[in-house]
Amino acid sequence: MKSSVQTIGEEQIQNPYTELLVLRGHQDIVRFLVQIDEYRFASAGDDGIIFLWNAQTGEKLFELHGHTHKITAVTAFPSPSACEDEKYLILTASADRTVIVWDCNSGRQVQKVTSFHSTVKCLTVLQRLDVWLSGGSDLCVWNRKLDLLCKTSHLTEAGVSALVELPKTCIAAAVGKELTIFRLIASTNESESWDVIEVKRLVDHQDNILSLINVNDLTFVTGSHVGELIVWDALDWTKQASECGFWDSSLHTDTQQEIKLTQNQKEISIQCLASDEECVFAAVGKGIYVYNLQMKRVIACQRTAHDSSVLHIAKLPNRQLLSCSEDGSLRIWELREKQQLSAEPVPTGFFNMWGFGRANKQANQSAKKTQESLTLYSLELIGDLIGHSSAVQMFLFFGELGLVTCSVDHLIILWKDGERESQLRSLTLFQKLEQNGDLQLRF
Repeated sequence: MKSSVQTIGEEQIQNPYTELLVLRGHQDIVRFLVQIDEYRFASAGDDGIIFLWNAQTGEKLFELHGHTHKITAVTAFPSPSACEDEKYLILTASADRTVIVWDCNSGRQVQKVTSFHSTVKCLTVLQRLDVWLSGGSDLCVWNRKLDLLCKTSHLTEAGVSALVELPKTCIAAAVGKELTIFRLIASTNESESWDVIEVKRLVDHQDNILSLINVNDLTFVTGSHVGELIVWDALDWTKQASECGFWDSSLHTDTQQEIKLTQNQKEISIQCLASDEECVFAAVGKGIYVYNLQMKRVIACQRTAHDSSVLHIAKLPNRQLLSCSEDGSLRIWELREKQQLSAEPVPTGFFNMWGFGRANKQANQSAKKTQESLTLYSLELIGDLIGHSSAVQMFLFFGELGLVTCSVDHLIILWKDGERESQLRSLTLFQKLEQNGDLQLRF
């Protein structure tokens, strides 16, 4: 059967990443990349080793050993904005039930926390409070000296899988299919006592929450294993919009019900979310969906963007998106505006306008009343980066320095703008010739 995935020829005029540099060192799956500053990044994965790299040259700066099991979470821990002596630190959590703080300038281990009762699944830094949080079977709050300020009681067997900072010193924590809002309270006296209080529990999702992002100080978004996307108010934690589900047997024929039975749950799960001020970009199964927050509807999609599940997605400048997949590919997409059409009464919802899910009758009636002009968009494939032999786990965008990808194949690839690199090499050669006085041609 022929794949429905878009293809692009060898002539990729709009794809600047025509050079690649393979970075070797890891002995197992590389799952995490974290940016340290404008030219450095760290990589980590199942071998328990952390590498620090130069994104400009591909040079390996440090090899950090300290964990005995696979890495489960990594985050940068920047110095407070008021601090003159800027230190570049990273935090790494491991299945060995430890968290280590590393100094990126020296490659040395600053301190190790070994007091965890279970594996830490996520790490989040609250820069405004100069504290960091660890999520596992408990939610713990730590200061820069690695003192435990406070922690919750045992949550559930599932534990905290994702954390995001909210206004008014609040935190949203994904705990299985529930979203729990915590508030951090710091003492005003000199005792430096802290407390973490559960203020609300949101049970709107029907299945486990896989992705959780902060759009801005007013909005955050969650996505679940069964394709539910919920837009939340970050101040009062109410739902601003909710788009749920792919299939509804009551709306389909017997043939389509058979499709429902064979539908793989993984095909509809929201693996990753990204956003800008206008839109949320959702990696859903093999597809990519662009959801406009103001319109509260999908404005563009590629239902089969890759041959396998999309694992990571990000917004690039110039209305471009980047996605990577289990199929080993990395693809660049451009969000293009199409002609304006008179609005038809279409089924609303996250996927309904593309033929999925239950129609919202009330919204349909509203759409019939207001025949307004709406702009259509498309996601066009403009670049296909093939270099990894296995699933690409994630990537980092370094602007002019290029892209960094990590994979199940144990490799890291640094993708470069071929034209820019050629110009830089020519300039370097010219400068060397000028210094040596060899600019005159010799016969």
